[in-house]
Formats: sequence, C-alpha cells, structure tokens
Amino acid sequence: MLLWINGPFGGGKTQTAYEIRRRLPGSVVCDPERVGFGLHRMTPPALRGDFQDMPAWRQGVYEVLDLVLTRHPGPVIAPMTVVEPAYFQETVVRLRERHDVRHFALLASRETVLRRLRERGFGRAVQAVAGKAAALRRESFAISKLDRCLERLREPEFAEHLRTDHLTIPQIADHIAGRAGLTLTPNTDTALQGTLRRAWIGLAHIRL
Repeated sequence: MLLWINGPFGGGKTQTAYEIRRRLPGSVVCDPERVGFGLHRMTPPALRGDFQDMPAWRQGVYEVLDLVLTRHPGPVIAPMTVVEPAYFQETVVRLRERHDVRHFALLASRETVLRRLRERGFGRAVQAVAGKAAALRRESFAISKLDRCLERLREPEFAEHLRTDHLTIPQIADHIAGRAGLTLTPNTDTALQGTLRRAWIGLAHIRL
C-alpha cells in the first residue's frame, strides 16, 4: 500500500509521514522530493526551476515508487506536494493502475499554514532573533505557492481531504491510518518528546 500525503508546503506532510513510520512497523518513507534534489544537483544553477516541471522527475518518482511497492512487503509513505493535475495523473493516478494507493490532501487555513512555516526547522530560532517576518522570508518559496496550493488541493480530484487546523501531528497520523485500514501503535510520546522529535525531523529536512 502507498500512502501519498499531499498538501501545501508547510502543511505537515513530512512530519505526518515520519509519525506514521514511527508507529507502523514495517513501513518506510520514500520522499519524492529527493529525486528532485538529485536532478537539481545534476544541472547548472541557471537551468534549475521547479523540478516537478521536468518529465524526468515524474518518471523517476513513478519508477522508484513502483519498485519499492513491488518489492517492499510493508506500507510505503510518500510526502509530496503535487497540485498540477497533469503531474498528479503521471504519478499518483498512474501508480494506482498497479498498486493500492491511498491519497490524502492535508488542508488548513492560510493563517495556520503560515504559522507552521514560521515554526518549522530553524523557524523558532530565526523568529526569536530576527522576528516573525524574517522566519517567513526564509520560506519565501513555500509562501509564493501557498494560495495556489490551497485552491488546487480543494478540488475533488485531490481527495481524500483532511482538515488539520485543530489536529496535532499524531492525530493526523491516526486519521490517515484509520481511513486506510491500518493500525498504528499507541503514541507514547510526552509533550516534550514529541516537540523534540518534530524539531529534529524539521532540521533534517531543511532545504539547503
């Protein structure tokens, strides 16, 4: 089974993916963004744009996930924002032709996503030193795409939709697992453990 977790940049996709992996034995996270990073590193800076616009990214994501889904015995989790209908067809819909794919779009208000962008990764430290505006400037790419992402992801083709404004990451993971017919182990993290775990995941996935 593939759990594709879609949503705006800063919407909680990666945190949710790793929360599910932590509590679902045998599951793995396969991040399609890493295919894009590899393509960027192979091209001169002047030629780098949105890697999703490269046919090689869509084909590469399909082939890697198809391989993992065919050979790995457990659930596969892919956290990735895809809002172009044609690109969605070439990845998620195409994978559905061969595998059990459950797609979830994490939705939240613009204000909620902006708050999460301020807080992710080094966001809290930047905010403490330079203020909220500086923390958001670091996330300028995500903010530039925010309104378009939220508008597109509300469309029926991007269902199943999950509103996350008032949900914690463990609660989002529980909702996704329940709708996919999967059982997660209980969340035994204390509040502090959960905060530290999410901070570490955020730091590990900062784009450089």
